[in-house]
Amino acid sequence: MNATQIDDAVRRAVGAVAPEADLSAIDADERLRDALDIDSLDFVRLLEQLQGLTGVTVPESDYAKIATLRELTSYVEAHAA
Repeated sequence: MNATQIDDAVRRAVGAVAPEADLSAIDADERLRDALDIDSLDFVRLLEQLQGLTGVTVPESDYAKIATLRELTSYVEAHAA
C-alpha cells in the first residue's frame, strides 16, 4: 500500500466509527480518542475497520503505540503488506 491508499483507508475507517469527524481539523499529534470523542470500544471498532481495509492487525499490546493519527498512519505503513 502506498501513502495515499493508507491515508484513504484511515479516513474511511474513522468515517465508519465517527462519521461527524473532520480529519482535516484534527492535529495529527492529538490523541485520537480525544479528537474524535470516542471511547475504548469505538477505538477497537476503528482498528477493526482499518484491518478490514488494509489487512493490518493491531494487537492489543500495540494500542499504546497508536494514540495519534500520525502514529496510526505510521503503524499501518510499517505493517502493510
